[in-house]
Amino acid sequence: MRLVIGADHAGFALKEKLRKQLQAAGHEIVDVGAYEYNRDDDYPDFAAAVGRAVVAGEGERGILVCGSGVGACIAANKIDGVRACLCHDIYSATQGVEHDDMNVLCLGGLIVGDALAEKLVQGFIGAQFIAEGRFQRRLDKVLALEDEADSR
Repeated sequence: MRLVIGADHAGFALKEKLRKQLQAAGHEIVDVGAYEYNRDDDYPDFAAAVGRAVVAGEGERGILVCGSGVGACIAANKIDGVRACLCHDIYSATQGVEHDDMNVLCLGGLIVGDALAEKLVQGFIGAQFIAEGRFQRRLDKVLALEDEADSR
């Protein structure tokens, strides 16, 4: 799978570990930064880079890491076409894709450990949206809300 990955300073160490693991597993990684630890960088910059790359089709899905995951998730969801969710449990990381067509996984680099983060990512990339019935109906309603916001 082609994945877009990004993180601010607080998520940098975890992003690097995940990037290496994903590459070793045969995934193609589009790394939008940070490329080095910089305490003064800002999570919205990386959230925008990951979100825009996913929407543009540069990767099938995105992984975004900041300190708690909250700020990155808020910022990423400001980009049309992004459905970013903060997940700290495997059920949500998988179900978010299956039921809600989540396309960006947000993680708290200061919250989850390396082993759990790896399992969250595996659940996220291993899941597929169930594009039928209630799940498609609900996604269509979410997309309608996005269109409504765009028309204001």
